[in-house]
Amino acid sequence: MRQDTTSTLSGLASFAKWQDVLAARRHADGVVAKMTCEACAVELGQAVRGLENELKAADLARDDVDATAVIVDGQAWRKCLEQQPKTSLSASGPLTVARHLDRPADGGKCICPLALRAGIIGGVYTPVLARQVAYRMGHMTSDETSKVVTELGLSGPSSRRGDRLPKLLSAVWASHREPWEGARRQQEVVAAEAVVVAVSLDGVMVPDKEAQRSAKATREAAKQQGGSKQHSGPAGYREVGCGTVTLDDEDAKRLDTVRYGRAPEYTKQTLTAQLDAALAAILAVRPALEVVALADGAEENWRYFERPVYAKATKIVDHGHASQPLRAAMAAYYGEQSVEGRAEYARLQILLRDQPGGADDVIAALARLARQMHGKQNKRRRKLLNTELTDFQNQRERMDDADYQERGLPMGSGVVEAACKTLATQRLKRSGMSWRDGKQAMLTIRSLQQSNRWAAAWALLSAHFRIGVIEVRKYGHLRELTLAKQAA
Repeated sequence: MRQDTTSTLSGLASFAKWQDVLAARRHADGVVAKMTCEACAVELGQAVRGLENELKAADLARDDVDATAVIVDGQAWRKCLEQQPKTSLSASGPLTVARHLDRPADGGKCICPLALRAGIIGGVYTPVLARQVAYRMGHMTSDETSKVVTELGLSGPSSRRGDRLPKLLSAVWASHREPWEGARRQQEVVAAEAVVVAVSLDGVMVPDKEAQRSAKATREAAKQQGGSKQHSGPAGYREVGCGTVTLDDEDAKRLDTVRYGRAPEYTKQTLTAQLDAALAAILAVRPALEVVALADGAEENWRYFERPVYAKATKIVDHGHASQPLRAAMAAYYGEQSVEGRAEYARLQILLRDQPGGADDVIAALARLARQMHGKQNKRRRKLLNTELTDFQNQRERMDDADYQERGLPMGSGVVEAACKTLATQRLKRSGMSWRDGKQAMLTIRSLQQSNRWAAAWALLSAHFRIGVIEVRKYGHLRELTLAKQAA
């Protein structure tokens, strides 16, 4: 067996080059012998990659189909061109392989059976390279990805071609998202130590080209009407929705987290549907888990948690966000720089967090301060204080922090806030960035990566691009249909 393999390799030009490099390196004289260790490593790497490319090209050629006609997805295609050389990009470099092309009986665009059977992605990427580029694109720009590939000594995709790949993969994932996510959830195991499942929802503003055009049009219209007042909120930004489903043990230690990110959409419909499906799948296996709904004080987030599935859930306002109106209330009464105000804020914050019924004590304290403020000179500050008091009163039922601690429940929305940062901010809000339709592609890739679902998701994506081809061979008036197999 080893002799057969060596005999096969010896017939390859790249193998001979690799042997020449090794032989030249052993001689005392010559350019190769005088190379530094680094230069020799580069030379050997190129030789090995050349050998790898030649072997890959030979293997890829085995997926070619030379038949009178083929059937793909029930449609007949007739052979139109033979032995057409085309280059595909692989993880070790370009592969040029001759292949056959087939055209529909009534005319139209050709297909390449070799590309279909091998699972070539985007017409040029071999599956391994597509996976590597898509993974990198989840962390860096297409230009950076192209430069990294070049730095590794490879001839990889251009920046423009790299931009197109995540969008293609995201579109495929979107069209199969529900069944694929459902199949993936069925394969996952809910840890035996889990006692709590926490669902969190939040959002982050990202630069958006459509929003920027809209903001510009609004400004121009205002100028023409003689107005100069700006709308509140950041112009040219739209909200990306982020959600998390987390399993905690009895010590509130996080066991597993699935992260979701969705491009701006009305009422976060897709994101909330994903959270619903994830929670339902977990409860189907472990119905006794305690459900926690955790968010900041934004009313739109709590409207989502009014759904029937959360009827028995413990609903918690993140302690950090609950403390924000308290800080604002102290600043309104005592002043921004008041030492007494900071001390009172610290006291009330501890009460809110650790004292049973602490939220009622804080509300009573704020109401007392509001009554003490009178006079026209305090009108604005009294209004601010009353606003924060109303906020506390509205969120009262979600602020039993001492009880939550005693029950070992998570009290912070740091998991979903981290998701907002790592899914969206770090990738979509880099200097000079502004997005059109590429946002969801990045969010899909990053959410799969950060949820440790990338490998399973790639298996589904890669399989989608591998398409079976049926060979059609004629014998007089008879036809033989055979599923194409790799050539020997």
